[in-house]
Amino acid sequence: MSVKLIKENWFMSENHVLQSMIADRRDFHAHPEEGWCEFRTTALIIKRLRELGFEVLVGENVINRQNALGRDEKLVAAAQEKALASPEVDPAIIEEMKGLTGCVAILRTGKAGPISAWRFDIDALRGVTESTDSSHLPTKLGFASSVPNIMHACGHDGHAAVGLAVAKWVMKHKDGLCGTIKLIFQPAEEGVRGAAAMVAQGVVDDCDWLIGSHVGGEFVSNEVGVLTEGYLATTKMDIYFKGTPAHAGSDPEKGRSALLAACATALSIQGLPRHSDGDSRVAVGRVEAGEGRNVVAQHGFLQVEVRGSTKSVNDFLTEEVYRIVRGVSELYGVSGEVIKVGEACRYVCDPQAVEVLLQAAQKVPGLTKVERWTTERGSEDCSLFAERVRSRGGKAGFFDFGCKHQGHHRPDFDIEDEEALLVAYQIFTNAIASING
Repeated sequence: MSVKLIKENWFMSENHVLQSMIADRRDFHAHPEEGWCEFRTTALIIKRLRELGFEVLVGENVINRQNALGRDEKLVAAAQEKALASPEVDPAIIEEMKGLTGCVAILRTGKAGPISAWRFDIDALRGVTESTDSSHLPTKLGFASSVPNIMHACGHDGHAAVGLAVAKWVMKHKDGLCGTIKLIFQPAEEGVRGAAAMVAQGVVDDCDWLIGSHVGGEFVSNEVGVLTEGYLATTKMDIYFKGTPAHAGSDPEKGRSALLAACATALSIQGLPRHSDGDSRVAVGRVEAGEGRNVVAQHGFLQVEVRGSTKSVNDFLTEEVYRIVRGVSELYGVSGEVIKVGEACRYVCDPQAVEVLLQAAQKVPGLTKVERWTTERGSEDCSLFAERVRSRGGKAGFFDFGCKHQGHHRPDFDIEDEEALLVAYQIFTNAIASING
């Protein structure tokens, strides 16, 4: 076969993969599901993986229900019913899931070799309604979110599509692979809620390698950043105050205001001291309180997050939030409760994993930048998988692949150059070939 024909065949093959990923990504984009509610998404992924020949674990085999952070059971139940009404969804798969989204595909080659895990998150973001501007590609081409106030505003639709393409590659090349390969399709990354439940269930306890990735971020089209260390440790908390109601005009002295407690808490949290061990972040993103202008407020609610460049910084800030709530509760005569609804740690990558990913990226044609990368921005709960694998003697890595986009978590977010998905696919498959080849 001539060199020219080989190149043409390669291009046709890669183009087919790209078109398949684009089709999958657009389907997921049009049908977004928030964390813990990804029933349609998960069911379709499970069906595809089993058709390819993977062993697929679901439900309580991959999710520890007690560690599933930030679940709203009413939203979960409604999402499950919606998925059951979808003609594309097999009801038997929904039943098998037992109310828990996400899955893990496993290929056991039967040949000695490492156990590697590869993470792809699948959830969309609540609180963002997709742009209807005619210049916005999903709107222009008819695959914009069909769900008000929920959209794939962070690219997880692309991650899921890449994961399915990688799954197809693994099965196509299984005779040349060794060890065991796990493909993790993780729910509820937004709010860093999902990884903890999978880690607690032991999904990666036997793994020698863990690799994750994200689209966009600090990188633009044809750029790849291989993480050495970064992302901020974080704790997400919901705070509830319950006071004593009273008529604000007739007998206000009988009341104990949850509204005042919520306001005092918000101001105290925003005023938390910084820490000498590293960078920190605090944010009160939402406050709700009160029942009416002439009622001493009985209920107060806050959504709060803290972040730190180290575990010690984040733990300090988290404990301070608990201390503030205890103090405010005593001061205002109300009851206060703090519920952890999300968490992540700092992502530390192993030098060997960094080198594997750098070499995998350098084999991808057309890239203008491949570099080592450290960040003190954002958080990523894939870090919990990495921490567990590293604590048991394994190696962890992570990379960002660039794309053209307007900014994450915005109504106009989109993977505008869908060719970027092919970059991720090639890095993943090159890395699998290196580790399990």
